[in-house]
Amino acid sequence: MAQPSPGPKLASLALIAAVIAAGAGAFAYTAGWFSPDRLTPARLVQAIAPAGGPALGHRRNHAKGICFTGAFEANGNGAELSKAQVFVSGTYPVVGRFNFSTPDPNAADATSRVRGMGLQITTPDGQVWRSAMISPPFFPVATPEAFYALLQASASKAPDAMKSFAAAHPEIAAFGAWAASAPWTASYAEDTYNGLNAFLFIDKSGAAHAVRWSLRPQAAVAPIDHDALAKLGPDHLEQEIAERVGQAPQKWTLVVMLANPGDPTADPSKAWPADRKSVEAGTLVVDKVEAERDGPCRDINFDPTILPDGITVSDDPFPAARSAAYRHSFNLRTAEEKNYPRSDAAQQGTQP
Repeated sequence: MAQPSPGPKLASLALIAAVIAAGAGAFAYTAGWFSPDRLTPARLVQAIAPAGGPALGHRRNHAKGICFTGAFEANGNGAELSKAQVFVSGTYPVVGRFNFSTPDPNAADATSRVRGMGLQITTPDGQVWRSAMISPPFFPVATPEAFYALLQASASKAPDAMKSFAAAHPEIAAFGAWAASAPWTASYAEDTYNGLNAFLFIDKSGAAHAVRWSLRPQAAVAPIDHDALAKLGPDHLEQEIAERVGQAPQKWTLVVMLANPGDPTADPSKAWPADRKSVEAGTLVVDKVEAERDGPCRDINFDPTILPDGITVSDDPFPAARSAAYRHSFNLRTAEEKNYPRSDAAQQGTQP
């Protein structure tokens, strides 16, 4: 897929630099594979933090969010691609989290361009599938090394930092164009959530299928401009989704896209062509929304490498990198629990 020239997009890149620094953190890279400048989980997570420091007790990125529960209704179509029980026709409980890309849990909704969904599906055989998806159709950069460089450029005070980065990493122009032109919505229920990394589905014969997946909303999408969203209030998204789900369950279709031979599986900055074979594998039904402070998603680490038998990682290096960063962030916030206490009612409810 041809990428736009970075030149005309530099102004857009400058405008979204802060968004990228926060939002791309959802796919943070960390590992000890590079020397002598070893990149560790601690260094990476620290790079995501705002200048004033992290919000203690909260997720280090996508810090503002709200929990949900419901079910995944598998229709059986996915069973041709994967032997995982989650694709056998049936209904399986889910816990998830709507969120958006900010390290600030008090940020206004209109400050974030990237929204996300963390999802956990559990099957009767005791296996768990966790996924962390975001609304862009592709990732800003092609490699983990480029991601860390992007964080550094976004935080730099040098006037040409982002310009220099874009020149060295022209793939970011496509993300800049998306961020500048894609419509906003006024509801989590109207967003598509994309798993940008390639995974392998293993079928009953042992054959592997390279896939990516998306959750596509069944709700009607009503685009809104940024200023109109801002006027709805700083916490509109959480209020709206709670009210909407209170009136009726909200649904998304799980669409699994299969790669053709030669499609890039290690580069999430490149979308696969829309004509690739897709399978509708079931429906996510969200029927209850709860505040995160006392909600069921609060203590879940949506590590994308927690997979059931029948799904495995591909040659994409990002899931393992995200796993290490998520684990470090999880350890930090759980150690800081006193900084994000549960409500008095919830604490009293745990007493004998």
